[in-house]
Amino acid sequence: MNFPETLRYTREHEWIRVEGTTGWIGITDHAQSELGDIVYVDIPAGLDRIEQGRTFGTIEAVKTVADLYAPCSGKVLEVNPKIASSPEIVNRDPYGEGWIIKIEIENPSELDSLMDAAAYRQFVGASAS
Repeated sequence: MNFPETLRYTREHEWIRVEGTTGWIGITDHAQSELGDIVYVDIPAGLDRIEQGRTFGTIEAVKTVADLYAPCSGKVLEVNPKIASSPEIVNRDPYGEGWIIKIEIENPSELDSLMDAAAYRQFVGASAS
């Protein structure tokens, strides 16, 4: 299981990578592994803002559908165009090409409530590797 140290994590298994006031959001390696083969990512057309803790879309695997939760609030800058035609990249590269949305972070202090890699690793019960 992969837990990049540079990311912050939610209890709902989303991650955020922060560079300045920009954040890239996706689902964790643990989440994609639990979901199985991802076949569709649904982000509402016209989504212009997300709010911490609220759903901003869904991710569909062969056997289930899961909600996507915002790790922090912000203005949506971009939805990853690759996931519409190739949702399986979320399985292949959840922390790289498989990012889901990019936002402008509105309240950086919200990031303080997220887990670092060590806390997330403990949360999912994985041993350090």
